[in-house]
Amino acid sequence: MRDQVRLGVERLLSEHGVRPGLAAIVVGDDPASRLYVETKRRGCQRVGIASSVHHLPARITEDQLVHLIYRLNRDPEIHGILVQLPLPDAALERPALAEISPDKDVDGLSPISQARLLAGESGLRPCTPLGVMELVDRTGIDLTGKRVVIVGLSVLVGKPLIHLLLERGATIVLCHEFTRDLASEVAGAEVLVSAVGKAGLIRGEWIRPGAIVVDVGITRTPNGVRGDIEFEAARRRASFITPVPGGVGPMTVAMLLRNTLLAARRICMQAG
Repeated sequence: MRDQVRLGVERLLSEHGVRPGLAAIVVGDDPASRLYVETKRRGCQRVGIASSVHHLPARITEDQLVHLIYRLNRDPEIHGILVQLPLPDAALERPALAEISPDKDVDGLSPISQARLLAGESGLRPCTPLGVMELVDRTGIDLTGKRVVIVGLSVLVGKPLIHLLLERGATIVLCHEFTRDLASEVAGAEVLVSAVGKAGLIRGEWIRPGAIVVDVGITRTPNGVRGDIEFEAARRRASFITPVPGGVGPMTVAMLLRNTLLAARRICMQAG
């Protein structure tokens, strides 16, 4: 995916003189947020996307944050804007995301982007669900009619993934960590996607033999980073399975890079 984006960046630059630009906003000093943004910055560097990071104090006001996004929306060298979540003040998330132009919303989280996804209209889609879809597609499976079980219904992953799967004709079962008899629901999954963030929630023996398993959950434990699914037991039953770490995470960054390239292309075409 990174190679494809790199080639696309080179072509856009040679044909239109435009280098895609991504602006990331980090509020506060959360080490995890800074690490995630640094990973994204390095990803941009590898494929030729210009990147900038705006570090803001934790006590920033709504007006200050929204004004920065307002300026980035109008900056012709910026084609993608992301606000690293969560913010220190959760009340700022809604106005910040609402201010991002849908044409530059490379995280696909603004209200307009979400509405376009729900309505089946074209637009930028959330990166992690896109990464999940890309991973499943690379197995060669035809999702039409397949029973896909999603565990975890967050706005970031589970809910947008529902609509991406519906567009592909999948039959979807929605679950969460409190679902009664979760084991039997998981056992019926031809494709399983778990995005709860609770280490070891899903036992390996629950996995249907031959299932495709995508573990989006990340939990930091005394024994290291773990996913939602008991990996070693599950891998003996699954036909395909993603590890944690090293599975969905890198795909999420790759999809962010692709979204930034797509946004730059669209903005370039609109201007030309």
